[in-house]
Amino acid sequence: MVAAELIAQVQSVAEAIGNALVPAAGGALDAMDLGQLVALAAALGWASGLRLYAVVLITGAAGHLGWIALPAGLQILQHPVVMVASFALFAVEFVADKVPGLDSLWDAVHTFIRIPAGAALAAGVFGGDHAVWALVAALAGGTLAATSHAAKASTRAAVNTSPEPFSNIALSLAGDAFVPLVLWLAVEHPMWFWPALAVGLVLSLVLVVVLFRFLRALVRRLRGLPPPPPAGAPA
Repeated sequence: MVAAELIAQVQSVAEAIGNALVPAAGGALDAMDLGQLVALAAALGWASGLRLYAVVLITGAAGHLGWIALPAGLQILQHPVVMVASFALFAVEFVADKVPGLDSLWDAVHTFIRIPAGAALAAGVFGGDHAVWALVAALAGGTLAATSHAAKASTRAAVNTSPEPFSNIALSLAGDAFVPLVLWLAVEHPMWFWPALAVGLVLSLVLVVVLFRFLRALVRRLRGLPPPPPAGAPA
């Protein structure tokens, strides 16, 4: 009884959100062409590295409410049990991601979850009937998830060195808004999605390199070690 009531509540919330957003979105696509499928696979992989459970919940709700016709490999996401589980995990992640220190621990644990999940979701866009496309999508999706996850984890670790919590919360809220925007852009405007993804990849790589150096220098200072010699300096 409790599970049935929870499922009914999640469905009613999803329908209410859908009724509010559909007029602004101008309706949903009944089917997706190849360009949209490729963009969706990339978006699922990329966004999974940031907010995996939000990705699962939003994708499942979009299919359940009829906003889009999900590919066969993703239709399991619109099952009520999957939606309830993803909603519960999304709620936990929403809170954990805004607590300094806990967010970095959450990211560390999810290093082993987000990347394979991003690969699986990207592969699910093409399903078992297109094995070659599914394999390529899985490789690309896993790589994109790893890149966005590394950028997020390193950024949040660097921000956690500041004693004030507001920058941490602001970054978390930005991530919450970024995920649905990316998914919407991939489905509705795939030609605009690719330049946005390219910019995001470049920024992520720059962040990973710069923040890794910052965190390494910080650890050396905390351990009382001298800074490393500049490149090209004699040993």
